Amino acid sequence: MNKSTTPRELRQAVRAGQYDGPTAGYCEGFVQANLMILPQEYAADFRKLCELNARACPLLAVSEPGNWTLPTLGEDIDVRSDVPRYCLYRNGRMAEPLTHLEEVWRGDLLVFALGCSFSFEHLLMSNDLPVRHIELGASSPVFISSIDNPRSGPFAGKLAVSMWPFKPAQAIKAIEITSRYPQVHGAPVHFGDPNEIGIADFNRPDFHGLSVVRDGEVPVFWACGLTPQVAVIAAEIPFAIGHAVGHMLITAMSVDQLLS
Repeated sequence: MNKSTTPRELRQAVRAGQYDGPTAGYCEGFVQANLMILPQEYAADFRKLCELNARACPLLAVSEPGNWTLPTLGEDIDVRSDVPRYCLYRNGRMAEPLTHLEEVWRGDLLVFALGCSFSFEHLLMSNDLPVRHIELGASSPVFISSIDNPRSGPFAGKLAVSMWPFKPAQAIKAIEITSRYPQVHGAPVHFGDPNEIGIADFNRPDFHGLSVVRDGEVPVFWACGLTPQVAVIAAEIPFAIGHAVGHMLITAMSVDQLLS
């Protein structure tokens, strides 16, 4: 799959079963979205979680109950088939990975689309900043930190963070750039010693990803859109669906539209 393909072309390839891989580095200039799909009875509490924890859960769009479209993010989006891989959770445990949702779709489900840091990768690279996981052909590693999420109904858990390594001067530049895009996580939440946020070994992520911290570099941690899945696991609700790690919905929204 050509990484310079358009969002619509990539979604069509995913829908047709022609691509099911990670989306890091694809369709630069367009917003990538994390997904959380929940029964309507949990929607109000989850929306409140997003409002209380906007750094990790920047809300881009919400569907109507039972509706699998997100017209503000792309006229032709079908959330049931346009994400390369999904995770189905039952009672706080991952029940199975999926590539399509038609067989498990329900009329009471709402889709929450949340901004993703993959959206600003090209901005870093265009400013001569390395994006290590793209160099390695992978997704960024994600860790469950010791930072508590604010509680909303059954949802709380810990903050998930992605790690990107930079030299100190590069880290300052990355912070300046990303702080202008709060709807795709904005500035990092921590840099330096990972033990200060409860991460004992940054070579062993909680969610699959790949990075290497080289001599002279410091690990920099951004709030991650897997935080809702951590909250769903902790809440042990009967049914929920999220995107698989590193496998996002690529929207038709330009990153420039989010510039603050």
